[in-house]
Amino acid sequence: MKKEGSLFGFSQGCLPVERWDELNNFFNQTGWVTFGLNALLGRNESQSEKGLWVGDWNSQNARDFMKFTISRGYKVDSYEFGNQLYGAGMGARVEAEQYGKDVIVLKNMVKELHPEPKTQPKVLGPSGFYDEKWFNSFLEVPGQEVVDGVTHHIYNLGPGDDLNLITKIQDPSYLNQVAQTYRGVFNIVNKFKPQLGAWVSESGGALQGGAKDVSPTFADGFWYFDQLGMASTYSHKVFCRQTLIGGNYALLDTTTFIPNPDYYGALLWHRLMGSIVLAVTQESNPNLRVYAHCAKKKPGFFIIFINLSNDSTFDVTLSSYEHRRRNLRPTDAAKPNFEFTSHLYREEYHLTALGGNIQGQIVLLNDVPMVTTDTFDIPAMDPKLVNASTSISVAAHSIVYVTIRDFHAPVCV
Repeated sequence: MKKEGSLFGFSQGCLPVERWDELNNFFNQTGWVTFGLNALLGRNESQSEKGLWVGDWNSQNARDFMKFTISRGYKVDSYEFGNQLYGAGMGARVEAEQYGKDVIVLKNMVKELHPEPKTQPKVLGPSGFYDEKWFNSFLEVPGQEVVDGVTHHIYNLGPGDDLNLITKIQDPSYLNQVAQTYRGVFNIVNKFKPQLGAWVSESGGALQGGAKDVSPTFADGFWYFDQLGMASTYSHKVFCRQTLIGGNYALLDTTTFIPNPDYYGALLWHRLMGSIVLAVTQESNPNLRVYAHCAKKKPGFFIIFINLSNDSTFDVTLSSYEHRRRNLRPTDAAKPNFEFTSHLYREEYHLTALGGNIQGQIVLLNDVPMVTTDTFDIPAMDPKLVNASTSISVAAHSIVYVTIRDFHAPVCV
């Protein structure tokens, strides 16, 4: 409930037992569960510094919740400590050293309540926007083997009410700016070597619930799939989209639960792209974004093209490392051993906006509208077969997934 004068303008919330039961029924059908814990309990706002919260974390509420969850037989894969309490914070902040001491308390509690290492939930943090000094100070306190995964948030499009948002989302130089954040987190992970690496544990593109004329539309895919590609390039293991339901940036319409355009592109990514990332260079035009992964569960690799241009179609030809038009190579090898052989056809998935309206909410897959069936099932998402000897045509304002089955490299076995 809204409450003037309280932190963030709301009264304290509560997760009822019935709601937790319902959520776990849902989780049993979907898989991995990460639960965010309140890291402000037990603290008080500093009398001398506004926004700074001091004192030790009170872990009793978290302990009670974990014990209840265990008694119900529910599985939580990881616990994330706090939310945006880093550096400058978002309404509240905690000093890095104190946060580091408290995460040790959390880790010890998790180990106590889950003594079996194989089923022990992981501990994640610090769950905020990347701040190099604060992140370093935080991670230095517990050292290695306490924080299992380094989590951070990405909202690089800025406020949702920005009238220039539709321009930003099509500007390659603007989209490139966030690479500095990914590079910084990548370096932190290399330094402290957490078991689960780096995660983007929250990202919705635009802040404050997203942008009503952009976030739920086809145009948002220019940002979203570029982020999935960039995060993977910088060795991030997980990318959590804000949100499934709620706000303008939801993957599902908050009233009808019908998928928004990003849902279909994300589903293709999930089905097609494997976990091994390939480096790919494209030097012809900055409006064409390109990312590649080994294929998921099948031979070869998938490559995604994101065409930000509203008036240019790109005809793409793939070549091996020795040819310099387009280079494909595993990220951990200087000169990989791979070759293209002769398959007659390749599979292509072309995502475009209905009528060319990128701010519309209907996405076409190979010219077929993606609309749920009468029973609210996802429609068939079949590729089209294209003569492998032809170039790949990437239309203006389109997103294209392409399967290359005749790509042989040790890294993609």
